[in-house]
Amino acid sequence: MTTQDQNNAGAAGTTSFGFRDVATDKRQGLVNEVFSAVAERYDLMNDLMSGGMHRLWKDDFVAALNPPRGAQAWRLIDVAGGTGDIVLRALDRGGPGCSAVLCDISPEMLGVGRRRVAKAGRGPQVDVVQGNAEVLPFPDRQFDAYTIAFGIRNVTQIDKALAEAFRVLKIGGRFMCLEFSQVEVPILDKLYDLHSFNVIPRLGQLTAGAAQPYEYLVESIRKFPKQEAFAAMIREAGFERVSYRNLTGGVAAIHSGWKI
Repeated sequence: MTTQDQNNAGAAGTTSFGFRDVATDKRQGLVNEVFSAVAERYDLMNDLMSGGMHRLWKDDFVAALNPPRGAQAWRLIDVAGGTGDIVLRALDRGGPGCSAVLCDISPEMLGVGRRRVAKAGRGPQVDVVQGNAEVLPFPDRQFDAYTIAFGIRNVTQIDKALAEAFRVLKIGGRFMCLEFSQVEVPILDKLYDLHSFNVIPRLGQLTAGAAQPYEYLVESIRKFPKQEAFAAMIREAGFERVSYRNLTGGVAAIHSGWKI
């Protein structure tokens, strides 16, 4: 059984949706319902889940990505890119040769992202594309960098998403993932659990009128592979020079790998 099977699979034909098992072919629809419900409040959702830290983590993530600042052509695909946070940060940091694809399976999330891209005046540099991380609608070797932030744990078959990332990257291209992870600091882990399971759903109910999407999102973090296990999955997909760096004691982690 693979790492992904151990973390997401239940009985035959089932997989995890938070802490419950559902039919594998039903999971993506359930995830889509969550993001359809929270699309207009996605930034608020991340603020609630991270105490606002996601903004700093994303800045750190894009700084590590380090888009080129010159005029040379460089193309990014940001998968599960939602409201465009990573794409806009990357283009703000990069030079005039940078462009991006904002890709997400949720039309509601893409609607928010499209508006934000237009408001930022980045429309000419960004293609907004609806697509599934497990079957990306792009030819081989198209991109210099692939990013996914707080999205890969919502993918049903993570191994397929990693294989697709490897496929669409050029030789020398970089894979980067920012995701909630396992807290590795004593006491902080207990406080984080208390915040996650007791505070976040209540805040979701108060501010967004629904606790269930937030319950799923918290539970999905606990079902996601731990840092070393996920790094192993990245290696299994064919990436080299794989590494990760914890943020805020492991509340989140930046994973990196190269297609060499």
